[in-house]
This record gives sequence, structure tokens and C-alpha cells, in this order.
Amino acid sequence: MAVATRELTLVEAVNDCLHHELERDDSVLVMGEDVGRAGGVFRATAGLRDRFGPDRCIDTPLAEAGILGTAVGLCMAGWRPVVEMQYDAFSYPCLDQLITHVGRYHWRTKGGMEFPITIRMPYGGGVRAPELHDDSPETYYVHTPGIKVAIPSTAADAKGLLAAAIRDPDPVVIFEPKLHYRTLRGEVPEGDHVVPLGEARIVREGDDVTLVAYGSMVPLCEGAIDALDGEASVELLDIRSLKPLDEDALLAAAAKTGRVAIVQEAPRVCGFGAELAAILAEKAILDLQAPVLRVTGYDVPYPYWTIEDAYMPSVERVVDAVRRLLAF
Repeated sequence: MAVATRELTLVEAVNDCLHHELERDDSVLVMGEDVGRAGGVFRATAGLRDRFGPDRCIDTPLAEAGILGTAVGLCMAGWRPVVEMQYDAFSYPCLDQLITHVGRYHWRTKGGMEFPITIRMPYGGGVRAPELHDDSPETYYVHTPGIKVAIPSTAADAKGLLAAAIRDPDPVVIFEPKLHYRTLRGEVPEGDHVVPLGEARIVREGDDVTLVAYGSMVPLCEGAIDALDGEASVELLDIRSLKPLDEDALLAAAAKTGRVAIVQEAPRVCGFGAELAAILAEKAILDLQAPVLRVTGYDVPYPYWTIEDAYMPSVERVVDAVRRLLAF
């Protein structure tokens, strides 16, 4: 039987998921700065306070370490808190709680305590925002043991991955590409919709080159494939779950084409793309016909909006990487 769908923007899909999950499970609550009365700066939590009340959609002080620290206690009391960090770089003060507590409690208790915290935040640039509103900090979280990380690139995945995170017994960080909150629309299943963590998605099939990306870089890579206009047959793999990682899908895509370029918005050094490249070097070296290339942001603080286009990966840079792989 066909599943009923609605066309939603990415941020509408997030909102739809939160409404569904709070309705489904009385232990789920949402907390963060301006999430209640204002409905969130991007309207991701719109309507939750009116529907579920101020005890399950909670406006917090401007204190990220306190927000996540409170979520730790709520978990211990049997709640499943969904914490919003208003912007990507606003989350840095909560790294102490995340690294020293959130990621360790399951281990500290020898598996006796589940820790179902979901931390969701908009990430990335391209929106002409001020400093500390444009970072791509996914590597900090992926590097932290005990933390799962996912990044959607479609409206349907925004709903499905968030639902999977909320229901997961372990802490999960969801990064949402703010550039595409309202620029990406798609069919989203109504009602219950879960996209399992740890499963990549083949966006486009191809035979000559594989592009590997996640989040806002997926539509960018689609634009690059279109710009090549048949010059090469390009496969596009959307990682979407960084940890757990669908390693089998990554290796299969590399074996199929023998040429791989990884595209990430974050700075280059020690970015998640470096981990993907290392896996390919260790486990797919005999399948590769060219070096693994990376198209990334630069190793500088995210620049002011007047020059941010020069910082972010572009269609032209991805097209150039494809051509270099073909010419090798």
C-alpha cells in the first residue's frame, strides 16, 4: 500500500517530526533558546508549546552548557530530551558536557543506563550570517566516543533521521543544513517515518567517478553533475549517517568507479572527509584507479559574508575534481 506523503520544506519536515514524536511518546520533550513562544529562530519548533504545553517545549536561558547539562539530568530521570542549539558554533560551550559526560555515561554504567539525548542544530554557511553562525563542526562530535552523528540532505531524511535519533538509546547529534531549510522541498511520508542510522543513500548512479558528500554538499554535487552535462557518468553517495557509518556502501561505490572525490564544507585538516579517505586507502586501495581527492572549506575561520562564496566548495571546484580524476 502506498504511503501518503506531503510536499514539505526541510525545516517543515523537522517540525512535522517533532510534532509526531512528542505525540507518540510522552517522555519526549524539546528544550532550547526561543524554542517555545517564538517557535525557534527558524520556526523548527513552531506550534509545539501551544500543543504540548510549556513543560514539554521549554524556553531556556542563553546558556548552552546549562541546556545540555539539564538534559543529562532529564535523561537520568527517564526523559528523552531533544535539545536545540540555536546555531552551529553556539554549541561549543556545551562540548564540556558532551565530551566529559554525555558520551561516557553508557560506558560508565557498563551499559546499565541508556542516554537518549538528541542534539539538533542548524549548520553551515551560505546564508550571509555574522560570525559564529556558519560553522561546520561535525568532526568534533564524530570524534567523541559514544556519540552518533547524522546530517540530512533532503526533507524526507530530515524527518526520518531525526525520528531515528529521538528513538535511539544513545545520544545523537543531528546537523541540519540551514542553507536549505526553505530552499529544498520534497515529498515526506506522513505519520511514522524513520530512516535508520548507519545507512547511506545512492542519490545518482554512475560508472566513471564517485562523489561522496553529506548535508548541504549533496545538492551542490548534484549541480556539479548537471554542469558536467554527460561529460562523465558520476555516482553520488550521500553518507547522511556519519557515525555509525555505512562503510559497505562507501567501499562498494569506490569499487564500482575506481575514482572518488569527497566533498565537505568544513575545513580540510582532520575533517570527516579525511576519515573517509583513510578508510578507502586501507580497504579499497586495489580498487582505486586514481588518488582520492577532497573538495573542502579552507583551514581558516569561516569568513565574513562578503567573501564566503570564495570559501565554500562550489560547483566549479567539484567539476574540476571530477576532471582531474578522469585525467589521472
